Amino acid sequence: MGNLVLPRTGTVDRSAELAEIQRLFEGPSEEGPEGPARLVTLTGVGGVGKTRVALNAAAALQPRFRDGAWLVELSPLRSGALLAHVIAEALPLADQTARPMIDVVAEYLAERELLLVLDTCEHLTDACALAAEALLRAAPGLRILATSRRTLNLVGERILTIEPLPVPGVGDARSGTADAVVLLTMRAHEAVPGFTVSEAERAELVRLCRRLEGLPLAIELAAARLRDLPVRELTARLDDRFAVLGDTDTIATDAEPPWHQALRTTIGWSHQLCTPAERLLWARLSVFADSFDVTTARQVCADRHLPAQRIPAVLGALAEKSILIREPTRVGERYRMLDTIREYGAHWLRGLGEDDALRRRHRDHYLALARRGDAAWIGPDQFAWYDRITAEHDNLRAALEYSLTEAEGHTALELAGALWFFWRACGFLKEGRYYLDRALAADTTPSQARAKALYTCGTLLLHLGDLPALEECAAECTALAAHFGETERTYATATDLRVAALRGDPARTVSLAETLLATDWREKPLAFFPLVTLVIGAHTHITSGRMEEAFALLDELSAVCDRNGERWMRAWGDFVRAQAELALGRFEEAHEHARAALLVARRLRDGGGTGFALDSLARSAAAMGHSRDAAWLLGLATQLWDTLGRPQAGVPTQVAARQACEQHTRAALGDRAYQRAFDTGYTTDLDTGITHALAPKPLF
Repeated sequence: MGNLVLPRTGTVDRSAELAEIQRLFEGPSEEGPEGPARLVTLTGVGGVGKTRVALNAAAALQPRFRDGAWLVELSPLRSGALLAHVIAEALPLADQTARPMIDVVAEYLAERELLLVLDTCEHLTDACALAAEALLRAAPGLRILATSRRTLNLVGERILTIEPLPVPGVGDARSGTADAVVLLTMRAHEAVPGFTVSEAERAELVRLCRRLEGLPLAIELAAARLRDLPVRELTARLDDRFAVLGDTDTIATDAEPPWHQALRTTIGWSHQLCTPAERLLWARLSVFADSFDVTTARQVCADRHLPAQRIPAVLGALAEKSILIREPTRVGERYRMLDTIREYGAHWLRGLGEDDALRRRHRDHYLALARRGDAAWIGPDQFAWYDRITAEHDNLRAALEYSLTEAEGHTALELAGALWFFWRACGFLKEGRYYLDRALAADTTPSQARAKALYTCGTLLLHLGDLPALEECAAECTALAAHFGETERTYATATDLRVAALRGDPARTVSLAETLLATDWREKPLAFFPLVTLVIGAHTHITSGRMEEAFALLDELSAVCDRNGERWMRAWGDFVRAQAELALGRFEEAHEHARAALLVARRLRDGGGTGFALDSLARSAAAMGHSRDAAWLLGLATQLWDTLGRPQAGVPTQVAARQACEQHTRAALGDRAYQRAFDTGYTTDLDTGITHALAPKPLF
């Protein structure tokens, strides 16, 4: 269990370090009296291989932890305030309550035996230290393995410094088996198919490894150059670079050890050997917080000095030189930089005086992307938009952080508001609220952007169950509507509808729904507000026993969604229709609608939609006499609800229906058989379980 992804390229032996990490976590030995460590931090200079060692160590330790090993990648994160959100996202834990996320994560981990790998903590050491301390205090079975150029300075923290790879001494007869030489030879084979080494060239490889101080990243950069240069010439050129720069490389500092200066010099040498276009693109690409594709690189980085048509070839050249890493993904090929490489590029970007201009272009690109997603989400391309927008999560965060530094304009409000579909449909409710709260606090001027942001915030607050905040939001929406037009009045009415629904006021909910549905929305491009109004209205009618009115709304919802190829709100309609069919005793129809809802909710990682669909499948299975299926589905659904924070999202009718299903199923099976089937569902891998639940026939 876990989310570890081991490096695709081969590695050299780090058995001593791996054994020491295992010893530290296991406890005292002949080497020391200390008890088992709960926090181990791998330190060392950039490029020494801390992440690779941590991943291999975590993979080896994973079987010892009942609840697995989980990697949290912190390199793209620029705000420590979101650290707990990123940890939750990795676990995965998509809490949908108003509680502080660190409390949610602590509670989730409290009863678990789990290894958490916090990778690249150095730019967030204070936040990482606070989080690690809180989580370790709350969760006795938790162990943390961190990587950082700086220690976290916590009581009980054990430090293991990852050293450069061993390099052979002069005249060492075993020089060919030294780790640094093995790595260089391995990477040379990857860079140059058919690469062979003569005895004379082996001596040059050994000399090169000594010059590079055994630093893995420096060795990999040098190996990439063997496509263009023979070993002897490459070594000679690197010697020249060291002779010219010595300890004066402008990136290095006196506080850094010699091998770090050697790495900087090697990166500088790689930079010097790049063409002017490659150097310029390297610098400009440093504005990306994480990966990017060719189209995005063109739009953010191209100008008259670097024409757009040249960028694909320049990206390819940088990848061949190991400056960029190519990654196949669900949305096509993407590129990313290692941290040390990005830092070097960012230094040169500042030197060019382009840092702010490129960050603005980066922000403008992602604002335009958010606007397009806002306009296109309610339509036939939701799955493609889900894949695309989630791939850009770290870059969206960077764009939002940059927007929040601007003293003027409504950009942060506009960006956070336009991303409503990302926050709501893709499952990032709490992060959306975090950015919307910051944007609303930073720009209080009445504006259309503020009205849209308040409307978006109201959508999130409904699902987070925060009625006081939602009421506050609705009041300001109503006040703003008086100053603007029809769109803003719709925002205000739709937010009032959410207040009525959360209060449990069916009469006002139906009245507001009728007001919204009486507008001319059918004559305009399809939007979110009428669809969610149809869902809320239909659900309210069902809870009041007005089935005919509910089916009329659901029929219209299905028809308009099908005409427009819309899937997400159609799935919510299927869930609500399943509730009506259950109430009418049409259990097979309810089962089919719940399956249809689950299929879409799973694809979009809609946690609440998935939980409700699983509960509905359990209820229909129980009603049809498939009691063992029902108990298993209840266990699977409970596993998911535990990650969301509020079972059945706190909806009273759904909570009551779930409890009735549990009681009925337990009575049908008996306590022991019920608990056995429930526990099996609860411990089944969630994705595997959902695939099983989608089967058209009884499960058992």
